[in-house]
This record gives sequence, C-alpha cells and structure tokens, in this order.
Amino acid sequence: MRKMPFVNVGKENSGSIDLHYEDHGSGKPVVLIHGYPLSGASWEKQIPILLDAGYRVITYDRRGFGFSSMPTTGYNYDTFSDDLNKLITHLGLHDFSLVGFSMGGGEIARYFGKHGSKGVKKAVFISAVPPFLLKTLDNPEGVDKAVFDGIQKAVAADRYAFFTEFFKNFFNADLLLGKRVSEYAIQACWNMAAGASATASVACVPTWYEDFRKDLARIDVPTLVIHGDADRIVPLPAAGERTAKLVKGARLVVVKDGPHCVTWTHSDEVNPALLDFLKS
Repeated sequence: MRKMPFVNVGKENSGSIDLHYEDHGSGKPVVLIHGYPLSGASWEKQIPILLDAGYRVITYDRRGFGFSSMPTTGYNYDTFSDDLNKLITHLGLHDFSLVGFSMGGGEIARYFGKHGSKGVKKAVFISAVPPFLLKTLDNPEGVDKAVFDGIQKAVAADRYAFFTEFFKNFFNADLLLGKRVSEYAIQACWNMAAGASATASVACVPTWYEDFRKDLARIDVPTLVIHGDADRIVPLPAAGERTAKLVKGARLVVVKDGPHCVTWTHSDEVNPALLDFLKS
C-alpha cells in the first residue's frame, strides 16, 4: 500500500473524513481543483508544465472522489470551500493561486465569498460552473431545473451508463476523437469516474446550479477565465462570458472549437495562457 498524504476535514460517525492531496515542487503555490466526476489526477497535462515553470503544484481530490474519503454528507459548496480552506491552512499556504476546472470553479467562487481573499494571489476559472446555471426569474439565461433533475435521475439509475454518454460530450468525441483525444484517455476518465463514491456522483449534480453571483462580486485579485466556445456541458455564454463580466478586471480567453475538457484537448492553448497569466 503506497503511503499518501491526507488532510483531515471532519468526521462521519466513527470514521474520519480525509482528503488526499499531492504537493510537488517549490516556488509560488498553485492549487488545482478538479471537475466532476474526476480527481486531482485529471490535471496531468498541466502539472509538469507548472513544475517546469518553477511553481509548487498542489492537487487534491474532492470528498467522495479519487483517493479521498467517501462520506455520505457534505456535498455542497459551503462544505467544499471549507475543505479547501482546511487544506490551505494545513499546508500553511500564502501568496497562492487557485485554478478551478468545471465544478472546481465553484470552490474558488465560494472560497472568496466565505473566506475572503487573504493570501490569494490570483484566480483562474476553466470551463467553470459559475456564475449561476439555473433558469430563474432573475436569471433567464440559465438552464431549466428539469434538465438537472433528469441528469441526477440518470446518475442514480446507472451512473456507469451515464458516464459513458457524459464523456462523449465532455470531449466532443464525435468531432475530436482520434484528433485531440484518444479512446483510451476517455476510458481512463471513465475509470476515474467509476471509482468515485456513488453518493457523491448523485449528490454533486444539484451543486452545479449553485448561485455564485454574490461570491464573484467579492473577488478582488487578478482573474483569468478560460472557456471553450463549443462547450456542451457548461456553455460559454451561460458561464465563462458572464463570469468574466462579473469579476472586476477579469481576462477572458475563448478557446476556439474547445469542448468542456479543454485542459486535455486544447492543453497547447490552455497551458501557455495559464502560465502567461500566472507570470504576469
């Protein structure tokens, strides 16, 4: 059994809730926050580039995913941001940057909303869920709740079948398979997803339409938003474009023909944009 680093973030009955993290390199810290239904391992195209550029790179697995504990509680953004805060405190980080992909952008937004910007140097949202994906009277650009309810029902019924279809749209496989992503990379993501907690897989779906508008208003550090214009999971007009407008002075980079998982398919564009922003 390989010994891995963990940080304790709570308890459920007799068991402790521990998050698995990895902490590599030296220099200014960059914390990478993964998307659904993956783990910290999904950053493999970014980690070596950041390490080569002289950063200290920290990844972690959200509760219920990867090698972290799989409790049946805490699947909401207040808890997720508290978990992130506990990791940052545990590692004694300061002058750090937060980079969130998809669901990971929610942790960043709520972190600023709940814990403020002390010690945070920069923020990066990639294909991220903020500001607010649910259609309401004051958010007509959002998605009908019935869509999310349908997804949650499908995950509960047979998450393995759901993930198979989900990843086709995650990578726009009908257009990019064999060009920018292999069937094996998609299979690896499916394996990662299948290893997640069944509870977490279902419980995270309603968190996708959390309202982050007030949280984004509290971001007062340089911010970069990267989003593909062909994102079928979190559409650019509903998410990235609006986040870039809501965060004062944010810079928006639109990846042409980019699917949801631009971190993999278009890493040749995402990585230079990320490095350029972190260095600036």
